[in-house]
Amino acid sequence: MLASWYDEQGPAADVLRVGELPDPSPGPGEVRVRVAVSGINPGDTKKRRGWLGSSMPFPRVIPHSDAAGVVDAVGEGVDARRVGQRVWVYGAQSYRPFGTAAQYTVLPDELAVPLPGHLGDALGASLGIPGITAHRAVFADGPVDGKLVLVHGVLGGVGSIAAQLARWGGATVLATVRRTADLERVDPAVVSHAVALDTGDPAAAIRVYAPGGVQRVVEVSLSDNADLDNAVVANEAVVAAYATGADRTELPFWTLLFNNVALRLIGSDDVPAEAKRQAARDLTAAAAVGALTVEVGDLYQLADIAKAHERVDAGGRGRVLVTVPG
Repeated sequence: MLASWYDEQGPAADVLRVGELPDPSPGPGEVRVRVAVSGINPGDTKKRRGWLGSSMPFPRVIPHSDAAGVVDAVGEGVDARRVGQRVWVYGAQSYRPFGTAAQYTVLPDELAVPLPGHLGDALGASLGIPGITAHRAVFADGPVDGKLVLVHGVLGGVGSIAAQLARWGGATVLATVRRTADLERVDPAVVSHAVALDTGDPAAAIRVYAPGGVQRVVEVSLSDNADLDNAVVANEAVVAAYATGADRTELPFWTLLFNNVALRLIGSDDVPAEAKRQAARDLTAAAAVGALTVEVGDLYQLADIAKAHERVDAGGRGRVLVTVPG
């Protein structure tokens, strides 16, 4: 099969290879997916770079955990009727060496989720890590129907999905963006009110729409927004953080304590298995009825995977995807 891999960590152009590797075969409880589109997440490029001093988890890594494609073989114990089924994939390279940047990927049966026929491969390949992270941030502490949910970084990959899921779940969604100029990009069908962080007093602006405080916060940068969150949360609120700007993050402890605020930290690889399964069901259901869409940024061929990784590292709008030739 045609695949991309790295045998050592470092800059994308230096370590990523593209060439032929043996076709994998599914073992018991596994399926093999013929990959059409592979999705790149920032976590994929961080693993490749050796972020936070991480080392090679395996001698050789085929990167990427997310994809869309078709099941073309099954292992022992898996329903043979899965062969030919379109699927979206998550967790392919979570604690496993070989991910989706290849013509074939092998993974546990439950990690290949049926993809409704009217949904495209680009959407399917964009759901995995950001979708499960967003779902956990929104729903880990119970239903959000009737609640006020504040989503920071609503134009980002996780934030956008979190806002749509919260709205789908019956919440009123408030959101923040970095700059006033970004407000015009926020979807009013999803977000009732958006506030730019470059305004004079974003906490006061949020409080206009949430005078009693917000019950849930989906947090993209806890170190930057801890004081802002403290100023806008209601008693018994939950702040669900999946990222931060500073490794050692300071919190306004006593005022958060007096408000009985709960802090939830989310690492998508280690979300409980049943929570991942529920997220997969809900993401598929929301997408199927048009309540969930994903902005696609750039599409790259597998041969240009190093450029795709560099694009992710540089940041920018939309999900970065790699198309895999047939």
